[in-house]
Amino acid sequence: MTHPLPLFIKRFLIHYLPVQKGVAANTILAYRDTIRLLVRFTADSLRKPADRLLVEDITGKLVVDFLDHIERRRRCSPRTRNARLAAIRSLFTFIGREEPETLEQCRRIRTIPLKRTQHKTIDYLEEKEMKAVLQAVNINTRTAIRDRALLLLLYNTGARVSEITALNIADLQLDDPGQVHLLGKGNKHRNCPLWPETVAAIKAYLLQRAPQKMECNDCREHGTENHTVFLNANDVSITRFGVRYIIKRYAAAASRSCQTIRAKTINPHCIRHTTAMHLLRSGNDINMISYWLGHASLNTTHIYIEIDMEMKRKMLEKTSPPRTKIKAPWHKPELLQWLDNLNKEPELCAVNH
Repeated sequence: MTHPLPLFIKRFLIHYLPVQKGVAANTILAYRDTIRLLVRFTADSLRKPADRLLVEDITGKLVVDFLDHIERRRRCSPRTRNARLAAIRSLFTFIGREEPETLEQCRRIRTIPLKRTQHKTIDYLEEKEMKAVLQAVNINTRTAIRDRALLLLLYNTGARVSEITALNIADLQLDDPGQVHLLGKGNKHRNCPLWPETVAAIKAYLLQRAPQKMECNDCREHGTENHTVFLNANDVSITRFGVRYIIKRYAAAASRSCQTIRAKTINPHCIRHTTAMHLLRSGNDINMISYWLGHASLNTTHIYIEIDMEMKRKMLEKTSPPRTKIKAPWHKPELLQWLDNLNKEPELCAVNH
């Protein structure tokens, strides 16, 4: 008995992930992208139409070949390879539960090992570097007000780029005290207070964008709760690629006055790391920083303790180096040196005539 693959994919993405498991929308999209790549690879490898593929067509060997393909041909990192494998494992776990006849095949796919990845040190900005990026915004440009508000909000909250792009005006409270409501991974909600500078920047941007909607502080009275905060030049919600472009542009401009930025990879997640590091250096408890960033596990936050060189230097200063008595090196007596060099004389036994 054969099992059509499209039927299982549809039930996996439409019902199993969102309804039974309650997986976040971004995770479902990531799984969808993996399955799409796998289906294309399988169809091309077997020279078979995608809509006629069977579960039996996707063997453990084919999955390994697919993983090698995305790493070598598509130049994906081992971390991306492992993320693709996790999505495939989840799909075949679902198929095995639905059709016990495929359990052995699904087991072979689920036991494909993850690839070991290197533990890289993450980049973050020092205080002077972050200040240089903020000061790089040219206030005379058309998008300057929006860009300053965006950078300040990212730095203030340490939000993920997906949280910023999905942010609605109704999620902002611009009255004193200002705060923002964020929806993070796993549908986890959290509130972050805002600096007065951040509130002023966001108000200036919203006033420029839609003056008639800033007549009062409560945005809901104007029916704007479904409007995202940050828009692109076409008045459409800004994408994560747009945010990445903005950050890279100002980082490049800031590197002219702050050359240490040039050695770092500046992107939205770098700003998030920067927020975490500055919160940690300010003496905040690691648990509070974990809540602030919306981490599901405290282990994720521990990486900031590991990479903070300033804190490591302070720890080293509190620990004195060992004091040992160093003996003077041994030197040959002059007589022994003379005897060693004696046979090197060219005319040791010369006789004068």
